[in-house]
Amino acid sequence: MDWGNVTAEDLIDALREVDWSSPPRPLSEFFSRFTIPRSSSKWNSRLKCNLYYYRTNYFIMIIFVLGLGFLMRPLALLAAFLTALSIAILNDSFAGTFSEKVTRTVRQFSPHLAAKMRPPLTPVIRGRPSAKRAIHICGRPRWVFVLIFSSVSFTLWFVSGGLLTVSWALAFGLLATVLHASFRTPNLKARLNTFREEFRAVWRNYSDM
Repeated sequence: MDWGNVTAEDLIDALREVDWSSPPRPLSEFFSRFTIPRSSSKWNSRLKCNLYYYRTNYFIMIIFVLGLGFLMRPLALLAAFLTALSIAILNDSFAGTFSEKVTRTVRQFSPHLAAKMRPPLTPVIRGRPSAKRAIHICGRPRWVFVLIFSSVSFTLWFVSGGLLTVSWALAFGLLATVLHASFRTPNLKARLNTFREEFRAVWRNYSDM
């Protein structure tokens, strides 16, 4: 994959659709080799490649930095959790896993309620879905949960007064992410992993035809 031809929108779509349950890369690999990009095009390609390949490491690093900022603001921790959850369910894979686990837990206490939490069936015409299947969580459209979690988290942010502290922590975490992604030299393993995931995506689209 030529990361120089990948737009920011394509990268965001890839991060939204990719599976985030994969474990983080080893620290020996994460802090292995750093070099200065030779040109702006090389830096652009390297940044996108590393953001995609080390996505789990960056996510954990940002969460750790934010955790340090929450030590003096316990209520802000709940607000951040709901904010992160509302962002995480925008990922199709996470939304499906989250809905399945919640439904499975509810089924242990109330099978009748769990049956109502099933997503609606998509009409099929000539063996193909009549429309692109919308993501549902517990039988409701995804945007409902995003709106609820976002509203509650905004209220908690306002009450806790820890928005400024957390904003500085988030800015530091994002800066560290950009710096690492800019100077970490992409290795052969990263390129092979990218090609493998790209092939899986193409094969999945082919199988859906």
